[in-house]
Amino acid sequence: MKITEDIVYIGVNDHEIDLFEGQYEVPNGMAYNSYVIIDEKVAVMDSVGGQFGSEWLGNLAAALDGRAPDYLVVQHVEPDHSANVERFMDSYPEAVIVASAKAFDMLRNLYGTDYAGRNLVVKEGDELSLGRHALKFIAAPMVHWPEVIMTYDALDKVVFTADAFGKFGALDVEEDDWACEARRYYFGIVGKFGKQVTAVLNKVAALEVSAICPLHGPMLTSELDYYLGLYKTWAAYEVESEGVAIAYCSVYGNTKEAALLLAAELEQAGCPKVAVSDLARDDMAEAVEDAFRYGSLVLISTTYNADMFPFMKVFIDHLADHAFQNRRVAFVENGSWAPNAAKVMKAKVETMKNIEIVEPTVTVRGALDDASRAQIKELTAALVG
Repeated sequence: MKITEDIVYIGVNDHEIDLFEGQYEVPNGMAYNSYVIIDEKVAVMDSVGGQFGSEWLGNLAAALDGRAPDYLVVQHVEPDHSANVERFMDSYPEAVIVASAKAFDMLRNLYGTDYAGRNLVVKEGDELSLGRHALKFIAAPMVHWPEVIMTYDALDKVVFTADAFGKFGALDVEEDDWACEARRYYFGIVGKFGKQVTAVLNKVAALEVSAICPLHGPMLTSELDYYLGLYKTWAAYEVESEGVAIAYCSVYGNTKEAALLLAAELEQAGCPKVAVSDLARDDMAEAVEDAFRYGSLVLISTTYNADMFPFMKVFIDHLADHAFQNRRVAFVENGSWAPNAAKVMKAKVETMKNIEIVEPTVTVRGALDDASRAQIKELTAALVG
């Protein structure tokens, strides 16, 4: 697949994987993207996951039609992009690796070699001429590892963005909505590093860009303002869509009933979107995505051992780990004799940045009654008001 006349896609699709990075469900598989720029000199952009080395090298050989690559640019050392570096270097003994100084340290830690004598260390602003194409390197530390560089091809105006602008899903699976799986990918993997993402976006904004080539997901060649705009919103932790995310845990169904009643009341009151997640059964990464997407979040938990329910604890830890901020948060608790979940949930959430607590806190004592239903109506008014 050609990206431009001189840039060819040589990546692979993975339909064997069940959990990406050991935790994210990927029912539509995963793409490990790699590219080759063919000029007077040839540069390969990143490797692929370990089990796909033969397919990748076959794709490369087909694209080069007898030529040998001069460079392998390693933008990101995470093993799904670097696992075949050694095999590449063995296959092409004259090739040189191009990477940041930190990347070479990490290659040595992972694979036992930094390819001394066959390496070229680059940093912010450095350029590598391939002939007509000149590659300019952009430092992107902590997007989302410290060694990351991005690469800009000044001739074709293509920016290779490492893991930024990636999404879940193999490229041979039709998906209409880029944003859904890109958002889940971003907040699960990159979301903690909004400040660093914003810094890199400011660098990219200074460039003339005709295509974005990430290491996961489709190449973006049109409506780039849309993708860049979403990333700016996500990196700034701004509200993307008006609505309310509800995340709940329930043991015997009474707390679930409270969550569903609140959702129904919100919809009846005209809330533009209500997203409900059962934290014990639904994909927690989807719940995290919804928490960051909408302006308000309601946490609903059974009291469990004088604490919140374990799945709620994990969920709030995920939010904290990914720098959840700039949102309105409300609480609903259930406790038959000593309700305490709201107190402990609130204590954790109040440590996060720029959180507005929405009152009232709703307390259910075992099962819904007139008093708790009235509180839910009052909370609904506060959330949509």
